[in-house]
Amino acid sequence: MTLTVREAIKDDAALVLSFIRELAEYEKMRDEVVATAGDIENTLFAPAPKAFCLIAEADGEPIGFALYFFNYSTFLGKHGLYLEDLFVRPEARGKGAGKALLARLAVIAEENDCGRMEWWVLDWNKPAVDFYKSLNAEAMDEWTVFRLTGDPLKALADDGRAQQ
Repeated sequence: MTLTVREAIKDDAALVLSFIRELAEYEKMRDEVVATAGDIENTLFAPAPKAFCLIAEADGEPIGFALYFFNYSTFLGKHGLYLEDLFVRPEARGKGAGKALLARLAVIAEENDCGRMEWWVLDWNKPAVDFYKSLNAEAMDEWTVFRLTGDPLKALADDGRAQQ
């Protein structure tokens, strides 16, 4: 088997969406995916994209993806690479695709002088947790993730507009 990792191209929008849906299914969150292939095309392949994607292939067949963007650490005074999604199809797991995607991301992080790479993993996803620990990644157990979406996000934005 020949394993390769390449940058996603505009023609991959539907493929990227299919990987997102497969990941959501695995994470028991399929109903939360509202993105369309058009959304993926318009955001990942815009003239100045803010998110990027890699595709892993085995013998030319897509088997996984990694979607990432750059954030910033005020403490480090450097950008970081944030891995939004990493997914390898179940039948292709254990063949090195996940590690190859993460290794390519590490190269991208170093090439962009990033101070770190970060991502979230669901605490029940023991295979993923064990895999990340095998790479010496550290769990940030003392942090709690917060999120605003939907009506609460809109309400806060309305407050912000009222203050302008």
